[in-house]
Amino acid sequence: MKVLLGDKLVEREDVKIDMEDRGYQFGDGLYEVIRAYNGTFFTADEHIERLFRGAEKIELVLPFTKEELKNRLNELLVANNIKTGNVYFQVTRGIASPRNFTYPDPTKVPAIFTASVTDVPRDQEQMDKGVTAIILPDYRWLHCDIKSISLLGNVMAKHEAHKKGADEVVQHRDGVVTEGGSANMWMVKDGTIYTHPDGNLVLPGITKIVLLKVAREAGIPVKEESFTLEQLKEADEVFTSSTTIEAMPVIEIEGVPVGDGKRGPIVKQLQDLYVADVEKNCGKIR
Repeated sequence: MKVLLGDKLVEREDVKIDMEDRGYQFGDGLYEVIRAYNGTFFTADEHIERLFRGAEKIELVLPFTKEELKNRLNELLVANNIKTGNVYFQVTRGIASPRNFTYPDPTKVPAIFTASVTDVPRDQEQMDKGVTAIILPDYRWLHCDIKSISLLGNVMAKHEAHKKGADEVVQHRDGVVTEGGSANMWMVKDGTIYTHPDGNLVLPGITKIVLLKVAREAGIPVKEESFTLEQLKEADEVFTSSTTIEAMPVIEIEGVPVGDGKRGPIVKQLQDLYVADVEKNCGKIR
């Protein structure tokens, strides 16, 4: 498989990362995942824009322009002949020695960029069936708006769900729902869709942006406002969203069915609207 190291396409086995790379030592870096359908990226510009916003927030000097990055990623997609799949890319603050918590001079320690692609078909069966979830306190840091490679809090939450036989996590801070384990969290009550507003406690999801747009265009009421665990328990429908899962129904939380325990009509409508938006940009999904 071809991967990107800096601006060069190389074989994956030829990539070597220094043990003093700050991504390895501190989790000091950013990442993004872009989905491709029919060999075409969907919302690539939005993902790249979010990477640049995150870089500005952590004072990370990126080694490319937005256009250069987009061209590199397209080159990687074509080189691996990926039709439906994901590109993962990350940028770390580079290799600095001796180990030091403060940021190194970017003119002396350049950022390190890597990217890879994976062939990942759409899991329509799972999107029809839905997933189960548990509830956990949100123990992550206070800058969840930054898509950092430091994901230990998410890893621990998702693993706890795995241990309990569930697929997903409903994370909350003092009873207010924030996010899933690796996705934005939504609920539907009386025909209105609710999701936590953007801010430092949640990631400004790209799929979230698309779903908000298509819902509003279809005349579905949407409120970007927080909701509590108690309100969640009374929800008619619950779902999560991310680049890789699109809109995923949550049919059971802590062993209790959501609604009738099946994908609800609003989520189904959103899934269809999302697919229509993808097809408008990337061609027919088969």
